[in-house]
Amino acid sequence: MMIRAIIFDFGRVITAQKPLSLFGRYEKDLGLMPGTINPIMFGSQVWQDALLGRKTMKEFWHAIGPQLRLKTPGEIDAFRHRYHADEAINQEVLKLIHLLHGSHKLAVLSNSPPGLEKWLADWKILHLFDVVFCSGDEGVVKPDPLAFKVTLDRLGVEPKEAVFIDDTKGHVEAAQAQGLHGLLFTTAEVLSGQLEALFKER
Repeated sequence: MMIRAIIFDFGRVITAQKPLSLFGRYEKDLGLMPGTINPIMFGSQVWQDALLGRKTMKEFWHAIGPQLRLKTPGEIDAFRHRYHADEAINQEVLKLIHLLHGSHKLAVLSNSPPGLEKWLADWKILHLFDVVFCSGDEGVVKPDPLAFKVTLDRLGVEPKEAVFIDDTKGHVEAAQAQGLHGLLFTTAEVLSGQLEALFKER
């Protein structure tokens, strides 16, 4: 069966991986112990609430701020904007998306707080995708099978006609369990080769 759709995760696939040194600078500036900022932010219940749309991104930051030693709403907002400004597109992945655009249906399927479409629009790449599934807007997170089913339904393709790309092994395995072709993301170069091999098989 022909591959008709390519579904991308967002964080650390479409976005570039932030270097560890950057997190080190955050921790130094905040007065946090090395290696603690990510567990504080993303190991929290409030992050899970944001991923399910129970909190906005602003509500998440203001809930987590005191644990990051940010004492006032102004300090929280300033660091929030700094953190977001340090996010960048993986330019090599973007080149691949441009190559695929027009020949395949493209989608983003991401565990993200509400508002992912605005982020994509701000980066001027929203138009490249036929479907954007954001867990915070849908109330469903990967690896829930429903996330994959809804995305496939909106794309109008069968599981075997779709490829799902993610940097989290468990999410790739969940997609494969639903009948999709799953690829674990490492680099754009590796991904390009994996897709090329997959297209040749069809």
